[in-house]
Amino acid sequence: MNALNDTFLKACRKEPVSHTPVWFMRQAGRYQKEYMAIKDKYSMIEICHHPELITQVTLLPIKQFNLDAAIVFSDILIPLGPMGIDFWYKGGVGPVINNPIRNKTDVEKLKPISASEHLHFTGKALQILKKELNVPCIGFAGAPFTLASYMIEGGASKSYIELKKMMYNHTEAWNKLLNFLAESMAEYLIFQAECGAAAVQIFDSWVGVLSEDDYLDYVHPHMLNMIKKIKAKSSVPIILFGTNTSHLLHHFKATGADVVGIDWKTNLANAWKGLNYEVAVQGNLDPTLLFADWKTIEKHASKLLKSVENKKGYIFNLGHGILPGTPTENVAKLADFVRTYPYV
Repeated sequence: MNALNDTFLKACRKEPVSHTPVWFMRQAGRYQKEYMAIKDKYSMIEICHHPELITQVTLLPIKQFNLDAAIVFSDILIPLGPMGIDFWYKGGVGPVINNPIRNKTDVEKLKPISASEHLHFTGKALQILKKELNVPCIGFAGAPFTLASYMIEGGASKSYIELKKMMYNHTEAWNKLLNFLAESMAEYLIFQAECGAAAVQIFDSWVGVLSEDDYLDYVHPHMLNMIKKIKAKSSVPIILFGTNTSHLLHHFKATGADVVGIDWKTNLANAWKGLNYEVAVQGNLDPTLLFADWKTIEKHASKLLKSVENKKGYIFNLGHGILPGTPTENVAKLADFVRTYPYV
């Protein structure tokens, strides 16, 4: 194995780098024919429960593209199984929860989990990947709010009515649920770091549906608790990402996260300035741009790279995950373009 390329980690710590580091959310997935060949043989849940398959899928984009970080292949819902949540993945729809959480009794039925016991397969994969990779591997977990959104709604949602009914009308049960998830996911991320994850990302994909006041009242204390617990046991950089969260970014910074992920609807340069450049930032090209011709992709990528002016602490990524059907040649060209973009 070659020497570790730690450019991504240096950027997380706002240290000088030789080039802009790049990786992509969902860089292993349905747009790759190699992944689909594996998916033809195994279900998503089967892949996520077998260290050898996790390793194989995680390595696919690293072998295919010129990237500065890997991210362990899994799904944010995988930890919910041992908690007693029964779910499956419906094609074209996404996860479906068969026993949604709706009240305090449902919350109290949830089973405590031990990451090393119930999620050992993720840890084993990270141990294997640490030996095989020459770039850092990112571990990850869902944030309490986003996990709760699936658990309460029974799957994806546009209105989040059931979630907000519980949040507003059964606040004690809501806080009990989010505290349980914050504690569980903190332990899970600490476990991943112990097994070889060089950084961890918390996906709060849907928290942008809340107003600033509701976020502060119902979510922020749990995020503070979660990140405080991780930092008490681990020194790995923590990335916090959500979509439609431009109104919440300064609160993301206040959680203690080392890197704030910026979604594609937000002007990254302005957002970073608004954070006083006190944290590293990651993002935020529109994932659908990868369906455009190269000239258009290059134009938008150049504009984004120019806007950050080679400041220390910038990590190039998309503003959400790579979409199914994305041309792999565009992913490859974009990664090469970012890594060779003039950096002084």
